[in-house]
Amino acid sequence: MILPSIETPADLRDLSYRELNKLSAEIREFIISTVKTTGGHLGSNLGVVELTLALHRVFESPRDILLWDTGHQAYVHKLLTGRRYGFKGLRQRGGLSGYPNRSESQHDWIESSHASTALSYAHGLSVALEQRKELVGHGGQRHVVAIVGDGSLTGGMAYEALNNLGVTNQRVVIVLNDNGRSYAPTISKLSTSLTTLRLNKTYLTLRERFRRLIPRLPGGKAAYIGIDGFTSVVREMVTPHTFFENLGVRYIGPIDGHNIRQLETVIKNASQWDGPIVVHVLTEKGRGYEPATNDTLKMHDYKLPPRLNDEDVAPQSFTQAFSDSLIALASADDRIVAITAAMAGPTGLLGFQERFPTRFFDVGIAEQHAVTAAAGMAMGGLKPVVAIYSTFFSRAFDQANLDVGLLNLPVLFVFDRAGITGDDGPSHHGVLDIALCLAIPNMTIFAPSCVEEIPEMLATALSMSTPTAIRFPKTLPQPLDKQIGEGLRAREIVRGDGSLCVLAVGKMTPNSYRALELMGSERTRVTLYDVRVLPPDVAMIDDALTHDRIITVEDGTRHGGAGTLMVSAVRNRAQELERPFPSTRILGVPRAYLEHHQPDALLAEIGLDPEGLAAAFARLLDDQPEFPRVLPESPRSNFL
Repeated sequence: MILPSIETPADLRDLSYRELNKLSAEIREFIISTVKTTGGHLGSNLGVVELTLALHRVFESPRDILLWDTGHQAYVHKLLTGRRYGFKGLRQRGGLSGYPNRSESQHDWIESSHASTALSYAHGLSVALEQRKELVGHGGQRHVVAIVGDGSLTGGMAYEALNNLGVTNQRVVIVLNDNGRSYAPTISKLSTSLTTLRLNKTYLTLRERFRRLIPRLPGGKAAYIGIDGFTSVVREMVTPHTFFENLGVRYIGPIDGHNIRQLETVIKNASQWDGPIVVHVLTEKGRGYEPATNDTLKMHDYKLPPRLNDEDVAPQSFTQAFSDSLIALASADDRIVAITAAMAGPTGLLGFQERFPTRFFDVGIAEQHAVTAAAGMAMGGLKPVVAIYSTFFSRAFDQANLDVGLLNLPVLFVFDRAGITGDDGPSHHGVLDIALCLAIPNMTIFAPSCVEEIPEMLATALSMSTPTAIRFPKTLPQPLDKQIGEGLRAREIVRGDGSLCVLAVGKMTPNSYRALELMGSERTRVTLYDVRVLPPDVAMIDDALTHDRIITVEDGTRHGGAGTLMVSAVRNRAQELERPFPSTRILGVPRAYLEHHQPDALLAEIGLDPEGLAAAFARLLDDQPEFPRVLPESPRSNFL
């Protein structure tokens, strides 16, 4: 076994290519074994094994800065930088993050779990190193390398960075890992040979001499035009992505991403280029594991399903309920269209795509475009449904606010993975969507407490002529009563004696109900509402005013979120009706970055589990102050 002997990238330098190929196989076995146990991103990491080995043999991390985008393709990088033992707890508290993490290692510079950002980081870091005279070619020995791909070049921010890199001629090596998510030109002997030629320094020098010399000869201008035209045609035939060079970014490729020797040669030569350069590398997603290569959708984020007893029936997820309901509604209304940002499978739109292919739009990792395109569709009389993860909505807030909200267009946002999501860490918790949506005038937000609410809420939202959103969690809450509300009205779950009114949002409604069960006889003092819709139902607010105390509960940020809005509504209503303002509390996610952990465990840490809620309700009933929970700090630092 070679892998146990690799503790730092320097340990790779003395290995032969035969040993490197053996190590590649060992790494794949290790990743498959780990991810099948812990869950994680399987296919993308199996595809970058040889590429990562080559990068760490050519460059000297962390002196040379390696930036991974998307970050979920960095498992091999973690293995080679001394974190092998941490994989036992991958994506679990105390174990490794599923993405690069600055608190884990000095080899991790960014935490690129949201895609299309690395090129902008690279531009900034290159500028900083140049000014400090540490950048290679500018008085120093350090390189800046951005590994992009796996869909990250479908995001518009990446092209903004490319444009600026070309304009400033900033020295950055860009490795484009093309595993079929973006585009896949064909490798041929001609393209490989031409790539090698175009990197050859002698060829480059001679070519420039000929270009300067030929126009001076008799008939030279015509010859120059002919030669230049011929090379342009060949370049277009062999490397169709001259788009990069039109931006001022040199392009090399495509290269076989599983040939370590060839990768090293090309990357070494590219590192000597005095300016931005793209090395286009073709890899096979899921390489070495047949189930992954045959089904890259499922192998993107893989985990063995839980074992069920024969009598057990797997519950329907929120995502599946949304999928089924949308197809049913779209069958009766051809104005309904669906849009997603490279998340058709995870957001439940594959069935819609199969049934209505001309009404389905996957725009790639381009949430901003998705939202404004949806606005245009709404202008044209369609009913667009934009389905994305809650955490990714923040990337398109400006478009939602000014392109949808300002024009008061009927675009429906569907936020999957809302609230505390757990395993993927701070970048994936969907805790901002409520606060962001409430900042948009005329936006209505639906938060189902159970799967059975989805069809009703979806139908209501699509019938409205203003912007709407539906948010639901990744995991199912415990069953409540399987009853549903109607329209824009809240639903009373439990009636108390008027001492305390609990206004619970979405997943927090079942948790609050369980909390009442833990309170014994004290539960008779508590009224519980399933808020269902924001802005809140006026009838619910009026009833809350008849109680001595009010507490709001949400799994979104408590700063500027649902609780803030509802307490404000209570205060305004009290003034209108000239009634006393009750004592109030707001429970929600604190203003902190929560680390990766199981969702229920994280909820317990911040007091949003049934036990924590029961204690909070009891304290408020006894007029005791709220005790803020202190979360463990997670330092994130790195040094140039």
